[in-house]
Amino acid sequence: MVTRTEAAATTRRALIAAAAELLDRGGPDAVTLRAVGARAGVSRGAPYGHFEDKAHLLTELATESWTRLAGELETLHGERELTAPLRLERALGVLVNVGRRQPHLYAQMCRTPAGDPQAAAQAASQFQQAFVAIVAELVGEQGARRYAALLLLSAHGVAGMELSGELSHEKWDVTGDELVVMLVAAVAAGALP
Repeated sequence: MVTRTEAAATTRRALIAAAAELLDRGGPDAVTLRAVGARAGVSRGAPYGHFEDKAHLLTELATESWTRLAGELETLHGERELTAPLRLERALGVLVNVGRRQPHLYAQMCRTPAGDPQAAAQAASQFQQAFVAIVAELVGEQGARRYAALLLLSAHGVAGMELSGELSHEKWDVTGDELVVMLVAAVAAGALP
């Protein structure tokens, strides 16, 4: 028999999944608590029992996404058959690919949350710590944080320019993936101060 707590957790997960689908398809305007409830197949009032408002739901979605990406980086960090530069390229790709595949979610993740800012900040921090650990394998502990900041800023720029259409091979003779490889190679070679 399913307990009330288990049923509530299942409903909450279904609501978050429905919100993610709606966000992917139509952006933040498509995400209303009523639409999320309908998409999840629950009562009209169910979303209001789990989330104070749309902002809290979107913050929860961003928080869960940061946590999921942190887990991906932690797994990547343990893949010892890959070289440190290749692990770093893939770690950057994890973030850039969210921007490519789920631009509305990426935008939610990269803005100050209106819902529970502390939970979102902790989840983003978990991702950042996992990323710094991967960077440290390449540059050492001492410079890892500043290189990580540079690399994350660059990944954000790649994702943003791709989304805006400003990063095209025709215009720059390079792709976003090639820029990531170039950046990691420059860091690995010590070409950056």
